[in-house]
Amino acid sequence: MQIEALGLGKRFGRDWIFRDLTYTFLSGTATALLGPNGAGKSTLLQVLAAYTLPNAGELKFSLGSRSVSADDVAGHLTLCAPYLELIEELTLREQLHFHTRFRPLRAGLSAAQLIDIMQLRTAQHKLIRDFSSGMKQRVKLGLALYTDAPLLFLDEPTTNLDRAGVAWYHEHVAATTNGRTVLVSSNVEEEYAFCQASLHVTDFAVRR
Repeated sequence: MQIEALGLGKRFGRDWIFRDLTYTFLSGTATALLGPNGAGKSTLLQVLAAYTLPNAGELKFSLGSRSVSADDVAGHLTLCAPYLELIEELTLREQLHFHTRFRPLRAGLSAAQLIDIMQLRTAQHKLIRDFSSGMKQRVKLGLALYTDAPLLFLDEPTTNLDRAGVAWYHEHVAATTNGRTVLVSSNVEEEYAFCQASLHVTDFAVRR
């Protein structure tokens, strides 16, 4: 899926976070959105996901030769981000059952197999609220990586992961990103080392 940003800008109040951003995120490529904390990486990711509207410019989405409206982008997108929450009143198995009612997993993959992939079989009947922060992050990543969607957005994907969790992330990013359009918002190189391209948000910051 291709995303074309034309003169894109986002502001809060009178302050522009970025402005005049023109860039094409080509189908099947992985791009890192880079910049220091507070630079606007997550804001840009949310704009590109059509979760929030830009204040200037235009976004065009296309899947093959077909144009996709901003209202329909969510159906083609899977996202892992610190600000997205799991349903803590559900068990892990119930969470996956709920998720797959609306978003299918990759072809041939069952919820039980995904639990094994996430290495959480012993916790499958445990309430999400009782998971450690690292376990919750692994669930978020598992759902994002293994949901069947051409767009994959990852915002600070190794948040709360220990070294074993980071190694798990590397293994499963490598297994699931081929052929997808991937955006990674990060300032940690090991999170985005697999990306073929990068875009620095500060290049589009408004100088005061």
